[in-house]
Amino acid sequence: MARTSNDIPHPVLKWAGGKRQLLPQLTKFVPERYGTYIEPFVGGGALFFHLHPERAILIDNNPELMNVYAVIKNNVRDLIASLAKHKNEITYYYTMRNVDRRQENFSKWSDIERASRTIYLNRVCFNGLYRVNKKGEFNVPFGTYTDPVICDDDNLLAVSQALQQATLVHDTFDKCLTYAKADDLVYMDPPYVPLSTTASFTSYTRDCFDQAAQQKLFDVFRELDKRGCKVMLSNSHCDFILDLYKKYRVETIMAIRAINCVGAKRGKIKEVLVLNDFD
Repeated sequence: MARTSNDIPHPVLKWAGGKRQLLPQLTKFVPERYGTYIEPFVGGGALFFHLHPERAILIDNNPELMNVYAVIKNNVRDLIASLAKHKNEITYYYTMRNVDRRQENFSKWSDIERASRTIYLNRVCFNGLYRVNKKGEFNVPFGTYTDPVICDDDNLLAVSQALQQATLVHDTFDKCLTYAKADDLVYMDPPYVPLSTTASFTSYTRDCFDQAAQQKLFDVFRELDKRGCKVMLSNSHCDFILDLYKKYRVETIMAIRAINCVGAKRGKIKEVLVLNDFD
């Protein structure tokens, strides 16, 4: 029986562009057989947790995100104990949020403390949004939730178990070329091409993901295809992407725009899923 998106393990962090809501559409295109599962922009990891592959390589350029995964993998019970200490209070929230502005103090924090802070901020901040400024400082305001679930023990333990067979890599997306070989499944979910001048959201890290980066990503996609990898890529449904990947199979899927400061602008929107020729 197929698992649903509510099963555990599921993403620990709410991530802009996360694919949990799209799992029924995405999994229709996942091949039945593949070697290692590789995800160069792992983010919340919804597809990884849903597939629960036997072997995986998870890559992301966000140091705090990858630290969260490393701590969950190796020190999950200490992390659970740390998360229990946090409070859903506005003064406490801003004290925790502002820690990275005092680098001399933040640099002394343990990996467990940093992971605990990242999960706490994600659970309590406005709209569960992860965003940093150009200095790499978390800058989302307090979310005023009544009773947010800061620590989901059961899911954290399940996520830890799922990560035991995964190699975690803090690096840029092209690092996947170091590992990828024929028959591996590579799913790429980069920051999307913005559909308007006000729609850009690339602030997962301090580095912008611009058109040049999208072109570099296309070059990586093409190299993976040449190697015989099974490649899937999500992005905006826009002329730039449709033209860039015109030689490949392009499927249209419908997503729900979940993160927007104006509620009326949240709704269904077209996205593309690009695939190379695999059985």
